[in-house]
Amino acid sequence: MYDRAISRTRTSNTSMSLEILYEDNHLIIVNKKSGDLVQGDKTGDAPISDKIKAYIKEKYNKPGDVFLGTVHRLDRPTSGIVIFARTSKALSRMNQLFQKKEVQKTYWAVCDKAPTPPSGSCNDYLWKNEKQNKSYVVTKDKNGAKKGELDYRLLQKSERYFLVEVDPKTGRHHQIRVQLSNMGCIIKGDLKYGARRSNKDGSIHLHARKVEFIHPVKKEPLIVTAPVPNETLWKNLEGKVN
Repeated sequence: MYDRAISRTRTSNTSMSLEILYEDNHLIIVNKKSGDLVQGDKTGDAPISDKIKAYIKEKYNKPGDVFLGTVHRLDRPTSGIVIFARTSKALSRMNQLFQKKEVQKTYWAVCDKAPTPPSGSCNDYLWKNEKQNKSYVVTKDKNGAKKGELDYRLLQKSERYFLVEVDPKTGRHHQIRVQLSNMGCIIKGDLKYGARRSNKDGSIHLHARKVEFIHPVKKEPLIVTAPVPNETLWKNLEGKVN
């Protein structure tokens, strides 16, 4: 079993440093900072995928284009684990693992209220408004509604905030954000889902903390954990858990 709880930081000649949590010939797993794009969008900002390609090209002195497959995405204001595939075979097999729900993802969220009860499950029907890029909890008969399932538990608390661990069972648009908000547990800084004020850096306090799966090529258990952002509230709450 590979369990990586401490990250490594590698810096290429690009303007962006990469916090690499795991790397082999098949996969590269990074700890994304809030604000980084996973893939390019209409903003034209450089995505982290381009930075990883540049890093691989430089480290391994690769001629020509570098293959990098995006296995899954993470919202721009969210931090934490993102998995990329370095080969087409690894990408295909990782896609299969996700389709079969054989990848276990764990998130940490800092909320303004404690969940009631302190542990449990959310089973809601979610509907995405494309124009708003926002999801809503709706009734089952709403056209386009999809089932969203997650488990949660309260981990720790500070004077004003509560650290909630979330294990999503489905991968719906903004699922954790909208389902926690629907419970009355709004994520710190998440204006779109009810926060009173934004975070100064534009982040939201949602972090992809851990991922577990069987390596698609090596067939060995792989567990990777991402340190929380270097911010006082995050660090204080993480310290109480550890």
